[in-house]
Parts: sequence; structure tokens; C-alpha cells
Amino acid sequence: MARRIAAGAAYGGGGIGLAGAATVGLLMAEVQLARRRVGIGTPDRVPNAQGLYGGISPTAGEPPLRLMMLGDSTAAGQGVHRAGQTPGALLASGLAAVAERPVELGSVAAPGACSDDLDRQVALVLADPGRVPDICVIMIGANDVTHRMPATRSVRHLSGAVRRLRTAGAEVVVGTCPDLGTIERVRQPLRWLARRTSRQLAAAQTIGVVEQGGRTVSLGDLLGPEFAQNPRELFGPDNYHPSAEGYATAAMAVLPSVCAALGLWPAEEERPDALRREGFLPVARAAAEAASEAGTEVAAAMPTGPRGPWALLKRRRRRRVAEAEPTSPSGV
Repeated sequence: MARRIAAGAAYGGGGIGLAGAATVGLLMAEVQLARRRVGIGTPDRVPNAQGLYGGISPTAGEPPLRLMMLGDSTAAGQGVHRAGQTPGALLASGLAAVAERPVELGSVAAPGACSDDLDRQVALVLADPGRVPDICVIMIGANDVTHRMPATRSVRHLSGAVRRLRTAGAEVVVGTCPDLGTIERVRQPLRWLARRTSRQLAAAQTIGVVEQGGRTVSLGDLLGPEFAQNPRELFGPDNYHPSAEGYATAAMAVLPSVCAALGLWPAEEERPDALRREGFLPVARAAAEAASEAGTEVAAAMPTGPRGPWALLKRRRRRRVAEAEPTSPSGV
């Protein structure tokens, strides 16, 4: 299904849905109930985390690395109160520590955004050709599912955004659609459909992104196992957006891929480890495996093969960025 969705996105198809029409009427009552039960208690203002991280003056000829966040409320950090708790701030602090140079964080992410807003966001990012980011992190997909955007359209917009950013010279890491079935207040049968739909979209996103030269990290049910034991810790007051601890968990999953994309990760970590079931796979199979296991990275590997494009699947270890919360950026 993910391969069909990605193919439909690439070749102009638009009729491949993620849920059969016969189920829509049955589930609409559940959808309305879920909307009433979540989304209450989220801070209206998203903290402004933009600025310089690292606290080290750049040396001559070595300006700060530029990190740009694109996507929806998850990329923006909705649900927390302090700038240092947002995923952008956590990634910028971690990247500065690994690179041993300052990181300039910017963001065009918008709460409520679907993938069709990426066209506008990319235009803002590339408005100044002299300031193309070194690395762009995109987190998108949840609103596409809840707004029932056709999956082919969703992937088409995401693939186009990655293509434009890569053509401009930026590295791109995409945190794929999270598993909406992990939200506690979403009931059956909507929970089952939300999980199936989210994972299919995540796999299709991976195929589209990798074919455009980006890499993906599956967010999937990243909060799921921990949520079962700590439901009040990893989700915020609205029971929908992550809490500060939830964003830290997501940032720890994405940071190694950000560093690897910039050539900053140790060489020994880049070799596939057979004991961890890493290796080269057809991109569609790698995408399916990644969608079922959160924290898995998929990156382009070989141009093509008998079964289509190939990709490298990595199950990177999650490492804590820092024990303490990062300080606010200078000037914010």
C-alpha cells in the first residue's frame, strides 16, 4: 500500500485513500468524540526558540551551522511553555555539542499545518539564496490523517518540499507521521484505523523522501510503550501534543540522523550492524520496517536495483542529549 501511495504521488494519482469509504460513516462519531476529548489545555502561544545555540564564538571561516524546523505543531513545539523544551531547541543544543560549533536555529513550522503548507514554508526558507540552511528537519503528517487528506496528495507535497530543499543544497531529515493510535483518549475502532492509517502514511512518506535524497526517522509509536506506564509524563495537558519529556524522547531519536546527514556521526556508527538487523533493503521494504519500529532511520543507498531503489536501514541507539534542559538561545 505504501508503494502504491508513493507511486500515485510521483505520477499524479490522487485516488488512493487510507480508509475504505464504507468505514467513514461508522467512524465519524468516534472522530467527533475524540476531538472533544483532546486538545484542551494546550498553551496558545508556541515558545520562540529561534536563535543561536552553543555559546561558542564561531571561528574565522566557520560560521554557525544553520538548522531550520518545518512542519506542524510538533515541529514548532506546541504543548510546552519554555523555548528550551521545544524539539528545535533540543536538536540545536545537541547538534552544537556534537559539532563543537554554534548552531543558528530558525523555524517556519506552523501549528495545524498539513503537508500542503510545506510549499509556503519552503518558500520562506529559501527566500534568501545566500542563507540556505545546512540542515532542515521536517515533522509532518498527523494533521493530514485527522483532516483526511488523500495520502497521495500528502506525499506529493512532502516529496516536492524535500526536492526543493535538496536542490538548494540543504540536507533534509523528516520525522514521519506519528502513530495516532497511541493517543489514550482515541477509542476503538478509531484507534485501530488511526494506527493503520498513520503507519501507511509514514511508510509512503519514507519512500517519497528517500527517493528525493532525504532521510527519514520513524516517530511511530515512539511514545507508546513509555506512555502506557507514564501517561501523564510524555503527553501534555491536552493529551495530544507531547510534553517536555515527550519532545526530548523524539529529539533523541532524530538527533543521530541530523548529525549523520552532516557527516558528524562516528564512522563506526555508520556501518550497518547485522546484530541489530540493519542493512541494505529495497526502499519499500525498508519503509515498511521503519514504520513498524519507532526510531528507525532510512536513507538512500544505491540508485536502483531489480526491485527498485535501495535504502540503508539503521536502528540508531537513542542517546540523551544532555541531562539538563538546554539554555535559551542568545537574544531570545
